[in-house]
Amino acid sequence: MELAEPNFEILSRRAEIVAGLKSILPDGVVADRAGLAAFDGDALSAYRQAPLVCVLPRTKEQVAAVLKFASANAVPIVPRGAGTSLSGGALPRADGILIALGRMNRILEIDIDNRALTVEPGVTNLAITRAVEDRGFYYAPDPSSQIACTIGGNIAENSGGLHCLKYGLTTNNLLSVTLVTIDGETVRLGHDRGYDLMGVVAGSEGLLGVVVEATVRILPRPPVTRTLMAAFASVPDAGQCVADIIAAGIVPAAMEFMDRRCIEAVEAYCAPGYPAHAEGVLVIDADGLQSEVDAATSRIAAIARGLGAEVREATDEAERARLWAGRKSAFPAMGRLAPDMLCMDGTIPRRKLPEVLARMSEMAKTYDLGFCNVFHAGDGNLHPLIIFDAMKQGELARAEAFGADILKLCVEVGGVLTGEHGVGVEKRDLMPAMFSDDDLAQQQRLKCAFDSGGLLNPGKVFPTLSACVEQGHLHVSEGRMPWPNLPRY
Repeated sequence: MELAEPNFEILSRRAEIVAGLKSILPDGVVADRAGLAAFDGDALSAYRQAPLVCVLPRTKEQVAAVLKFASANAVPIVPRGAGTSLSGGALPRADGILIALGRMNRILEIDIDNRALTVEPGVTNLAITRAVEDRGFYYAPDPSSQIACTIGGNIAENSGGLHCLKYGLTTNNLLSVTLVTIDGETVRLGHDRGYDLMGVVAGSEGLLGVVVEATVRILPRPPVTRTLMAAFASVPDAGQCVADIIAAGIVPAAMEFMDRRCIEAVEAYCAPGYPAHAEGVLVIDADGLQSEVDAATSRIAAIARGLGAEVREATDEAERARLWAGRKSAFPAMGRLAPDMLCMDGTIPRRKLPEVLARMSEMAKTYDLGFCNVFHAGDGNLHPLIIFDAMKQGELARAEAFGADILKLCVEVGGVLTGEHGVGVEKRDLMPAMFSDDDLAQQQRLKCAFDSGGLLNPGKVFPTLSACVEQGHLHVSEGRMPWPNLPRY
């Protein structure tokens, strides 16, 4: 993957741009080389590039002023949460302003009566649950990076997590968002305001605006939760078990898969107690009322045993925590196997799991790279982990080619390129494998409606981005079109 060439005209104005930003944020501008090194990438760690300058706003008014400045000076702007994006969504531009929202980390309102929390974008995912758990509530979306990732980044990527099978992705748990547009205008979007623009913003990867506030739904803790672990002698059997559980009309709260290599790495990392002999393990949560949980766990166990699985139930909360800690430690545990990793993110129909798992194993042999399977099995959201050493000649290129083939396979069997990590730069050049030219042009028209100058997170999502004027569209702000004296045809 090639990073975009910087605009040298913008680089020549760096001192002027930095001075202008300092007038807006006297204590919130990072411009020295050492400071910018802390912001030179995200969790797609193979790529690094320092931004032109980084700003650290504390208020939505400051965000609006920064975006208005960027628009007036035709400088690209890249939003950043905690930098946990696995697709390069927060990768800076050498000719752009990086707007890092970590200082905006206040919980603004806790509304238990209406089961809602209003937060700034820099509040971490887990902090939302921590704020209400003593009252018996929690926030359902739970990415593996929930201790670090922020709600602003979750909205940008429409993040999911282990329990999204039953409780949905970020977009299903949003009540409203407040967005600052590239012109510095602040707008509130919700379910009660005409078109579902909030649904458009969720998963828009910072291409349409910067989220400065969000109201999220919180849920009461289920009265009963039981956890099963099913160990299989073959990976296809585990995949078939997933398909059979869903086909039986059972919707677990969570259903996660790990293969043998991942199990071994996780056991060495944090010893959750997975069977050493298993080729694949499913960790499954059932929650709700006692009677429905009892019925669900009994049926799930019967389906798994029918496929030859060894089934074990967690006997107490400590054992439940250990089993789930192992799954959430899968990514860091890979560091015991190789210094570098690509975490892919494709989604497929559940009935295709056995076929796709078998074909990925064959691909691993072709590319001669380490490979582990760990994924949200219930909704078919795959996270194959490709491990390699970037210091070895050609291994990064092979890893990226392997990952691209996995994602193409997902599309081939009726799936999609991404489930929750976003497109970013990682999948950008694969978009034509899923979308036609007309599809991509229509998506770009939507971007033009929000960002006619193409300044918001350019170089992400679209393999090529035509100018909005080429699309025949101009941005309308506050009912006014630019250059109203020009004839329109």
